[in-house]
Amino acid sequence: MEKLALFGGTPVRKAPIFYGHQYIDDADIAAVEQVLRGDYLTTGPWVDHLEQKLCELTGARHAVAVSNGTAALHAACYAAGIGPGDEVITTPMTFAASANCVLYCGGIPVFADIDPDTYNISPQSIREKITGRTKAVIAVDFTGQPAQLDEIRSICLERNLILIEDAAHSIGSRLSGRPVGSIADMTTFSFHPVKTVTGGEGGAILTNDHSFYEQMKLFRTHCITRDKAWMEHGQAGPWYYEQVDLGFNYRLTDFQAALVSSQLDKLDRFAARRKEIVCQYNEAFSKEAGLIVQKELPRADTVWHLYILQFEPERLKASRKEIFDALAAENVVPNVHYIPVYYHPYYQKLGYKKGLCPAAEQLYERILSLPLYYGMSDGDVKSVIQAVRKVVAHFKGGEDK
Repeated sequence: MEKLALFGGTPVRKAPIFYGHQYIDDADIAAVEQVLRGDYLTTGPWVDHLEQKLCELTGARHAVAVSNGTAALHAACYAAGIGPGDEVITTPMTFAASANCVLYCGGIPVFADIDPDTYNISPQSIREKITGRTKAVIAVDFTGQPAQLDEIRSICLERNLILIEDAAHSIGSRLSGRPVGSIADMTTFSFHPVKTVTGGEGGAILTNDHSFYEQMKLFRTHCITRDKAWMEHGQAGPWYYEQVDLGFNYRLTDFQAALVSSQLDKLDRFAARRKEIVCQYNEAFSKEAGLIVQKELPRADTVWHLYILQFEPERLKASRKEIFDALAAENVVPNVHYIPVYYHPYYQKLGYKKGLCPAAEQLYERILSLPLYYGMSDGDVKSVIQAVRKVVAHFKGGEDK
């Protein structure tokens, strides 16, 4: 058996590979350069262009571009009217922003458990968590696979709840033939560098509801408006503006909007390559004892943002930390997505306790994220597979170090 690099063997790869990386080409650089050589750096025509492009992509009526994915979630919660005492149900298997946005508005995050096969929020658990104070559900498309939005939407309609879809991972994905962005009351995107398309930073909210749209447009600019304001005050002129509520500076720059717009031109290519890599991983790992691959809903067409591999420590005679270190020593550097939100010290101080979501907690202890991004070569993919098999073979055999 080949000796692990962790114990002095030769690594599978010479150079490290990480779980995500952006892809920037000449067209992207040219789009940003065009803005930098123009008249507007922010609040200019490229933001409008990006919003229109996102509507065309998703089929949504309205889009609001903002500074990042967290801002998008905050704006959606604001438009949903989340306030002190309101409960919002979400998943703990997500980045903290999916719950933090509720706290920003004074609301109370309530964590529902996950489906142990898809790793997305469980509709049945949502039902169990609803109370008289529940106002909304934030369903996260974990790893890029859409949550069970049909079932969750039915629950929301039945109980008069607002459905916010955190689609930070899932731009380009579809459920039952419908694009992500056209299904929920509001859908949020992120354009962070490790996402399928990037603006460096950036985010957006998609909605078919005109009232939500108008509120979010105001919210991203301090809730300050010039629209018709000066005409309603005879003593004022075109310089006049009014702040009508407490908003934030969540504007997106024009050069970021231009970069995201250029990236969207490559979305089909990005999506196809990510799916191709996931197929190779699934084929390699699905029949490997000690490994469990994430299941995809039959009605989902997923553009994968993350590749999550579940390890069975009881069959591999190793902890997740040992597996992590062994893969990293082979220069295949994994990550973990995510630490359950309510594990964080801040949430513990708020009174959340471990044990709330048993399926999510068990999953967390057993998962690693493998490299997955458009720029990976076939050789990169093969080396990841080789490293995983090497590590699994070692720990399956339970060899001495």
